[in-house]
Amino acid sequence: MKKVRMRPLIFGEVLFDHFPDGTSVLGGAPFNVAWHLHAFGLKPLMISRIGDDDLGRKVETAMQNWGMDVAGLQKDSVHSTGTVQVSFEEGEPAYDIVDNAAYDFIDASQIPQLGGGWMLYHGSLALRHDSSVTALAKLKNKYASSLFVDINLRPPWWRKEQVLSLIDGADCIKLNEAELTELYPEASGGPERIDMLSKQVSEQIVLTDGERGATAISTTSGRRILVAPESTSAVTDTVGAGDSFCSVLMAGRLLDWPLDVSMQRAQAFANAIVGIRGAISQDKDFYRRFTRDWGIRNYEHV
Repeated sequence: MKKVRMRPLIFGEVLFDHFPDGTSVLGGAPFNVAWHLHAFGLKPLMISRIGDDDLGRKVETAMQNWGMDVAGLQKDSVHSTGTVQVSFEEGEPAYDIVDNAAYDFIDASQIPQLGGGWMLYHGSLALRHDSSVTALAKLKNKYASSLFVDINLRPPWWRKEQVLSLIDGADCIKLNEAELTELYPEASGGPERIDMLSKQVSEQIVLTDGERGATAISTTSGRRILVAPESTSAVTDTVGAGDSFCSVLMAGRLLDWPLDVSMQRAQAFANAIVGIRGAISQDKDFYRRFTRDWGIRNYEHV
């Protein structure tokens, strides 16, 4: 049994997307990443908060049925489980991310005592309120051995100053071309923006660009690795493609894969995710074909 130095510690939102036809889908970028990592056998701990309501019970049941650790899942008797109202305007989706959700009030005092090494993953959406900001600070200061930041800018729920402070000192960061431009609008172009971001990130920048693929950039050597989707990939929807990419990048860092291998595997997994409806699969066989090919079995955390 291979020993893994760190365990994934995932912080942030878990929510339901509600569609006009009355359907709802469980998600949230951190939740999606945790779901995939569990399927890869890497035992993530999800730190989030749900309401004491029907949706919250659905979240807890889904995690338990998948075999996930729910020790970091807090319950809130005042605020409701997170939701996003999805609408369509001329065929294009628009999102209303409901404020004052339970995940906005993650309580630092309710975080369980954590031993061992942890790779902390977080984004920015769950940091709209001071409570969750304080909880994340506790995780970073007390438990994180490594930091992976996933930038997901969702207007109006982000502030440039806060996001730049979150990036500072990260080991790895993932963002897309549009988000890079929004963070550094004063720069003359992409190369200058990458140079500015490199000064804040200690190891890797992963820049995604939709159907053009993704580029990993070493902030120490400047080495670049480019991957692109297969032209034959069937696309059902692109929901959660970036989250799936992140999950494999984290797996690669935890399991010491070479970066080019991690990037190739992340792209292959994202290709598969866009071929299914939604951001996650509840079919264990969907994941087994990847874990088998990658040589992932059971791991013991040291």
